[in-house]
Amino acid sequence: MGIWQGRSRRKRTGGRLRPVRKKRRFEISRELQFPTLGEPKVKLYRVRGGNRKVRVLVADKIQVFDPATGKHQVAKALTVRQNESNPNYVQRNILNKGAVVETDLGRVRIRSRPGQDGVLNGVLLPASGPA
Repeated sequence: MGIWQGRSRRKRTGGRLRPVRKKRRFEISRELQFPTLGEPKVKLYRVRGGNRKVRVLVADKIQVFDPATGKHQVAKALTVRQNESNPNYVQRNILNKGAVVETDLGRVRIRSRPGQDGVLNGVLLPASGPA
């Protein structure tokens, strides 16, 4: 079942709005698919205007930026430690922007949007700081 992103049929006061037109195809969004940890897998989508969008479905590696040295490294993601957007995402190992992931280099905060960009980038957190 598609998710409709059009105008509500109710006013803010709770009264009924009489629709001016029917639903349109461009108001339908995609089904929710959350990026998780595991064997790497990506999916290509055709989006509006004939463009392509890459979505990470499953990933196990993350490109990590170390602010202390100014260098990038590829690290193996082990598990999700913290996720401020939804605590349930930690149990399900869902990767999204802002999630803190345990890697072989240490804790990393994801700075990219894997469901939108198709890549997994992050910044290494200080060892003694808050995670």
